Amino acid sequence: MFQPSQADVRRFFCRTRARQQAGLPLEAMQLVAARWIDQHPEYHGELADEAAALAAVYEVEDGRTNPFLHLSMHLTIEEQVSIDQPTGIRQAVRLLAARRGSLHEAHHEVMECLGEMIWASQRSGLPPDGAAYLEAVRRRATAG
Repeated sequence: MFQPSQADVRRFFCRTRARQQAGLPLEAMQLVAARWIDQHPEYHGELADEAAALAAVYEVEDGRTNPFLHLSMHLTIEEQVSIDQPTGIRQAVRLLAARRGSLHEAHHEVMECLGEMIWASQRSGLPPDGAAYLEAVRRRATAG
């Protein structure tokens, strides 16, 4: 399993943005990342300075969103949908996107479910509960 360090993730997004800005060819994963980077112009400044990105600290108490975590979650959800893992996530995300009229907005809602699953796993010491995560996404997709 590929487990990049925090610095690896930050370099990946910064370098993807730099290549994108320079009009250079992007690798497959960079193409996916670039689409989500485009959806978040509020992060472009932070992605423009790799050294500052590597040194940045994002504390919840500071009220700053960690752009690298946020973009990574977009990639995670896109990968889950592409391989339908957990089984049923593809349908649930598509339904949620249709209901919200936006894949981007659907992703943000799915992120909340994903974050809750990770938090519960860390708190309990148990493995992540994919079934509970899927059910949370389905509830959002079918809620009035």
